[in-house]
Amino acid sequence: MNATSLVAIEALDGDNTDRVQAAIDSLSAFGGGRLELLAGIHNCRGLRLRSGVELHLAAGAILRPVADYAAYVHTTVSVIAEKSDRGMIVARDARRISLTGTGRIEAGCESFIIGDDESVGTFVPAEYRPRVVVFESCDEVEISSIHICRSPMWTLHFVNCTDVSVRNVTIDNDRRLPNTDGIVLDACRGAIIEDCRISTADDGVCLKTSAGPDGRAIGRCENILVRRCAVESLSCALKIGTETHGDVTNVMFEDCRISSSNRALGIFSRDGGRISNVRFSKISVECRETPDGFWGSGEALTVNVVDRVSERPAGAIENLVVEDVTGRMEGAITIIAAATSGIRNVSLARIALDQQPGQLGTGRTYDLRPTNADLAPMADGGGRANAWTRGSDGRVIGLEDYPGGMPAVYVAGVSGIAMNEVRITRPAPLPQGWNAIDVVMGTTPPDGSGAWQN
Repeated sequence: MNATSLVAIEALDGDNTDRVQAAIDSLSAFGGGRLELLAGIHNCRGLRLRSGVELHLAAGAILRPVADYAAYVHTTVSVIAEKSDRGMIVARDARRISLTGTGRIEAGCESFIIGDDESVGTFVPAEYRPRVVVFESCDEVEISSIHICRSPMWTLHFVNCTDVSVRNVTIDNDRRLPNTDGIVLDACRGAIIEDCRISTADDGVCLKTSAGPDGRAIGRCENILVRRCAVESLSCALKIGTETHGDVTNVMFEDCRISSSNRALGIFSRDGGRISNVRFSKISVECRETPDGFWGSGEALTVNVVDRVSERPAGAIENLVVEDVTGRMEGAITIIAAATSGIRNVSLARIALDQQPGQLGTGRTYDLRPTNADLAPMADGGGRANAWTRGSDGRVIGLEDYPGGMPAVYVAGVSGIAMNEVRITRPAPLPQGWNAIDVVMGTTPPDGSGAWQN
């Protein structure tokens, strides 16, 4: 951003909100410029970024938002996520805005933890938690070089934005706190995410298309490039879905490194939007099993279509390319159409993975969550709202047994799939519960209850 003027603010004891916000408003009113927070701790409540303003955290500057949900009553946002309608730094209908610098945002997640669920291995979050950054309907957005740590909820959420760039950003969240997604592009058009480092308990980089207050899609997500990122995730590192009310198209993930993760690459169609023209290329993966309360367990690639609400069938997934993927996994590759919209035209090429058994055994089932059961969990289901619930048999709803045991690759209900140089190294002898057939092509129904064939 070419700043037309510069304002620098020193760190002072106490609440700095009013003076920082006044400087933002003044800069915007006079054509824009850079607001630089100097070295030291800047305690603030919610801040609203305005058109033409760059909020710059100088070396040694720490922006420490107040760890109280009520502190953000004046920075509410329109898209609700996990009951949250508030952000620490927000913008709406703004142009040419940026958040830059080598300083740090310390988001204080520890104040939004109310318990420890040892059975699942996660903290229990407070009912209401703010996101760190939420930009809505903004154009020409830049976030670069900043370090964000300990987010209580989603970290960077871009909603219906255009011309977005996120470069050289570090996100370091508590890996035991759910819903702490790293970067969420929600119905954005024209975005690049590159050279970022993300460690979180939830999705690393997630593309989605949410519904607005009227229940309709807020827009489509298209022309997205994610490259040269390093991600650690206890959910899905590079993901499309599950909220897919609008279409998602023309997406490239390339030259990324995924480590210490649950799922590596994932596409999940649930809400009516069509997902098309997606490519995962040149990606190294390390996927580990997790307890069954987490979605998925150790899959290098998982793609599925499930009707979450019968009145709104899930959209199709079409034209998917996955190429030059290397590494190890404790689950399998799964591509499953459990809805009539289906999955069409899939290419898997030059994939070299080492499939090894995990210590939990949870990778031996495939996962079709979220399902309709997650929308209204049973009081006695032992689960967590919008995450998982158990049926009367005690099993998590949405976890299904592979027919004949866990293969290396399981494909069900897919129309048109090509595999070229797909090499999965498996242990010998195979562990108990593993399928002797490497690649299993399932017939309908794809939930494991029907016949199957190689």
